[in-house]
Amino acid sequence: MGRIHVLDEHIANQIAAGEVVERPSSVVKELVENSIDAGSTSIDVYLEEGGMQLIRIVDNGSGMDAEDSEIAFYRHATSKITAGKDLFQIRSLGFRGEALPSIAAVAKVSCLTSSSGDGLGRKIVIEGGTVQSFAEEASIRGTDIQVRDLFYNTPARLKYMKTIQTELGNASDYIYRLALAHPGIAFSLRHNDNVLLQTLGNGDVQQVIAAIYGISAAKSMLPVQGTSLDYSLSGFVSRPEITRANRTAISTFINGRYIRNPSLGYAIVNAYHTLLPIHRFPVAVLSIEMDASLVDVNVHPSKLEVRFSKEAELIQFITDEIKKVLNETVLIPVLPKPPSAKQPMIQEQLELYRTAPIGDKSKNSVQVNTTRQEWNKTLPVQRSNSEWGNKPETEARSQAGLSYEHMKQLIPQESNHNEAPSKRQFPKLHPIGQMHGTYIIAQNEDGLFLIDQHAAHERINYEYYYEVFGNPAQVSQDLLIPIHLEFTPSETESLKGKLILFEQAGVFLEYFGGNTFTVRSYPHWFPVSQEKEIIEEMAEWILSEKKSVDIAKLREKAAILCSCKASIKANDNQSLAEIESLLDRLMNSKNPYTCPHGRPIVVSFSTYELEKMFKRVM
Repeated sequence: MGRIHVLDEHIANQIAAGEVVERPSSVVKELVENSIDAGSTSIDVYLEEGGMQLIRIVDNGSGMDAEDSEIAFYRHATSKITAGKDLFQIRSLGFRGEALPSIAAVAKVSCLTSSSGDGLGRKIVIEGGTVQSFAEEASIRGTDIQVRDLFYNTPARLKYMKTIQTELGNASDYIYRLALAHPGIAFSLRHNDNVLLQTLGNGDVQQVIAAIYGISAAKSMLPVQGTSLDYSLSGFVSRPEITRANRTAISTFINGRYIRNPSLGYAIVNAYHTLLPIHRFPVAVLSIEMDASLVDVNVHPSKLEVRFSKEAELIQFITDEIKKVLNETVLIPVLPKPPSAKQPMIQEQLELYRTAPIGDKSKNSVQVNTTRQEWNKTLPVQRSNSEWGNKPETEARSQAGLSYEHMKQLIPQESNHNEAPSKRQFPKLHPIGQMHGTYIIAQNEDGLFLIDQHAAHERINYEYYYEVFGNPAQVSQDLLIPIHLEFTPSETESLKGKLILFEQAGVFLEYFGGNTFTVRSYPHWFPVSQEKEIIEEMAEWILSEKKSVDIAKLREKAAILCSCKASIKANDNQSLAEIESLLDRLMNSKNPYTCPHGRPIVVSFSTYELEKMFKRVM
């Protein structure tokens, strides 16, 4: 007797479920994507106990007729692929035909669906992969699918589920991504009768950002628009002062599909360069449209990973477009309003620069007026970080419970205000004086400015050093007395093969013997008395790089080292003439907003804010 046999269909479905259905968020993903593919304009998601007890998706899409509603639960049944060539032109979110049977194999599923407006539909009930009933039932057009008791028949899978809060965080996170990717769909998300998300479905991405991340984050977003021969880019990126501790607030979409791609995340962060503090990341929502033949979405069962045929070009395109926006924007952060025990009825204005709604090619901006007290009434009860987890997406859930009607009133669907963000240069500042020998106080017609003198000088020096490090060999000077550097035996062996890197930065390092190296020459513009320390730190950075060292990165690191050590420090008193000279040089810098480490150089109080502090305006 042979040992090879064909698996029972029920067992095969359970194995397939292991690939497609990892946790409640997997079910939510597959079902909501089916709703989007069905052309829905409204999708309501209901979860109980993190999705373990109930996942219910209700949409107003095209629905299914009686025959399709049963076939849909067969393995490899799909309406989205008919021939092999279709795999190279995929535009739908789902296409594998494994989701519904895989879910039905490990849960109790009921699906009520109708493809007509006659009030009749079909309801199919399946438990553990076995059809329990199939009958006509009253139904409006669309689909209402319920998944109960996930993994009830696979206890080994059940015990690996995390806490309710973790499972809810994973599921809601994906709904947030889909809402950002498809602003033309009205999404709602409820968990145990609590509203976590409500979007309008009017095509405005920035309104969805406000619903997910909060009004203040939405106000800080900068619109990005760009096209090339192969790609079209649209979306928003945050101003440098709005950051997160990790990359989870970066959302990238390809042809409406949310994807996870480290290269695209790198392209976004790289565009900010020295605008971001170390280990901080921006909020970004970017949609890229391209010909379906340029991307392969059939590389993983979850369809979250894709492969690009022109990845290098795409990365460069994204980086260039974000850089362009950041370079055209005045990035001076405005200090937050001072807290008061009694919230006054202050009329606030929220300007949302947004991409055009679906079907409208024009750019629009919306002005929203609301009082702070009125807005606060819409906020749900705050939850602790331990309850929600530490994901940035959940940080703004306090803003996510806005009622549909209230959001509709706050953010009108149309506006006559069609002005794009202004493109201004760094403002001309007039110094007033110095505070604690550390901060420069300046003014202009717009208000009051505080400048960190060390950060400002560091930025000026950094741009100078970065340029001169580009051609260092011609300005190196020989030393009468060489500098000696000592390293450990392992570091010595490693450095022996990397001396050329120092030479490309203008530092001529030679192996002397034992664990000692000598410096024969270095650029004459190295900060005086700091030369040895700078070269030692360059060596430490080169040794810390596990892979091959990028000479451009070494050039940047060396420039940052020199700029920091050559800059004026805190408690260094400056004359008014020195302050004026520093401000003039800062104004002429390429990037006068942050130091090379990403810390802000300038913060401002508008004249209006100052008048509010002194109760000149109410």
